[in-house]
Amino acid sequence: MTNIIKKQTGAAFRIKKGQRLKVTDPEGQQVSDMVLFNAEDTREKISSGKTLDFEESILISRGNFLWSNRSRKMMEILEDTNGRNDFLLAPCSPETFQIMYNNPHYHPSCFENLYTNLSQYDIAPDDIPTAFNIFMNVQFDKNGKLSVDPPLSKPGDFVLFEAKMDLIVALTACSAEDSNNGSFKPILYEVMD
Repeated sequence: MTNIIKKQTGAAFRIKKGQRLKVTDPEGQQVSDMVLFNAEDTREKISSGKTLDFEESILISRGNFLWSNRSRKMMEILEDTNGRNDFLLAPCSPETFQIMYNNPHYHPSCFENLYTNLSQYDIAPDDIPTAFNIFMNVQFDKNGKLSVDPPLSKPGDFVLFEAKMDLIVALTACSAEDSNNGSFKPILYEVMD
């Protein structure tokens, strides 16, 4: 069954070891932040640092694993029709819009959508790690300066993951204008045996 994450919202759910998770960008150019927690012990969670270290790359895509803070495989990427994801930048937060967008008003954020959906699993805001940003197009120049460019994902692009342990997963339909080429769209996900 396909589930819809409406624009600027999120979802959290459990999947079992061996199940597959398909995350689809139905309209194109929409980022989805994803965080993972060990369903048996939520102190074990996805780690950007361990993943970039063990996979020896900052470009994580098909054939790579997502690793935990305890140096264990959490997910394998089986397919990636877009091929560009980010594991450097933190989920957008209320402070992101104040600091980077100079917006003093309330703005929906991935950080809020992650922790509010994960609260049902007793996961607190301070427990949220750097997310694996599906479809996010972060570029860097020769001096290391980062830029967030429009996603390269086209309508129907997807990433297919396989769980390597029982997991709690949270996903968003990202709320940052720069990450999504100025507009907000839904994200689809499906859990398959």
